[in-house]
Amino acid sequence: MRVLVTGATGFTGGHLARWLARSGDEVRALARDPSRAPDLATAGITVVTGDLKDAESLRRNMSGVEVVYNIAALYREAGLPASDYRAVNAAAVATIVRLAHELGVRRVVHCSTVGVHGDIEHPPANEDAPISPGDVYQETKVEGERLGREAAARYGVELVITRPTGIYGPGDRRLFKLFGGVARRRFVMLGSGRNFYHVTYIDDLCAGFRLCGTVPAAAGRTYILGGAETPTLADLVRLTAEVAGVAPPRLRVPIWPVWLAGAACEAIFTPLGLSPPLYRRRVDFFRKSRAFDISRAKRELGFAPAVGLRDGIGRTLGWYREHGWI
Repeated sequence: MRVLVTGATGFTGGHLARWLARSGDEVRALARDPSRAPDLATAGITVVTGDLKDAESLRRNMSGVEVVYNIAALYREAGLPASDYRAVNAAAVATIVRLAHELGVRRVVHCSTVGVHGDIEHPPANEDAPISPGDVYQETKVEGERLGREAAARYGVELVITRPTGIYGPGDRRLFKLFGGVARRRFVMLGSGRNFYHVTYIDDLCAGFRLCGTVPAAAGRTYILGGAETPTLADLVRLTAEVAGVAPPRLRVPIWPVWLAGAACEAIFTPLGLSPPLYRRRVDFFRKSRAFDISRAKRELGFAPAVGLRDGIGRTLGWYREHGWI
C-alpha cells in the first residue's frame, strides 16, 4: 500500500516507517526537518517535509496515499503552553481525518496512549475502562481521540485508534532510565515496586499498527496494544538485572517524600519556563499501576506479540552497549 507515517523522526514513527517499508509498503515519512532522518531515505522511504500544525503541508503529503499512520505527538516538554499540546495532539487529528475524506485516503490509524486510563485500580484494564488522564499530554490525547471520532463520523472515514502500553526497544530513550539505569547499577527503586508496568516491544507494536491499517474489521475500533506479559515494576527490574548480569538494586526510597519534592520543584521551575529537576509524573512511574488486557486486539486483529520480555530486554541492552549508552 501507499502510506504516510507522521512523527517519522521519533523512535516509534521511525521504527514503523522502516517496518512498513520492509513489509512491502510504499512509505512516505513526514518530518518537520528531513535532515534528522537520513537513515529513512537509505531504507527506500520517501522523506517529506511537513508539520501537523500546517494543514497545507498535510494536504500535499497525504495526496495519493491509502493509509495514514498518525504517530507524531507532542510528549512532555517544559515551558510549552497547553495550546501547543492541543494543536498537535488533538486538533491535528481532526484535520487529518477531514483531509483523508477530501483526498480519498481510505483509513487513518491514530496513535493515542494507555495513559488516558490513568492509574488502573483493578488490573488488567481493557479499552472500556474509565478515562482518567493525569496531565496535559494525556488530556490532549483524550481530546484527540474524541475529535478524531467526531470527524470520522462526520466524513465517513475509517479511523482506528491505538493505545500502546510503554514502548521500548533498540534506540528508545524514554525507558532508558529503567533498563539502562539497572544495567549501569544506577537505578533507585521508589516504594515497593508492586505496581504493574506493562510494556510493548517496538517490533510487536509495529506489527500491531499494520494490522490496524489493513484488517477490514478494525475500522472504527479502538485497540490496546501491549506485550504478552504484564510484570510488576519489581519483576521488570529483577529481570533486567538478570539479563544485564548485574545484581538487582537494593536501595529503596519511600515514595511520598520524593513526590512532595517533585511538586515543590514544579512550583518553582515551571513558572520560569525551566525544566524541573524532578516531576511528580516521574514519581508516579513507581506508584501507578498500568496493566492491560489485549484480548480485543488478539481476537479482532490477530495481534500476537512475539517478543518476550527476556528477549526484548536483551535486544535493547545489546543495542545500548553497541552504541556506548551503557
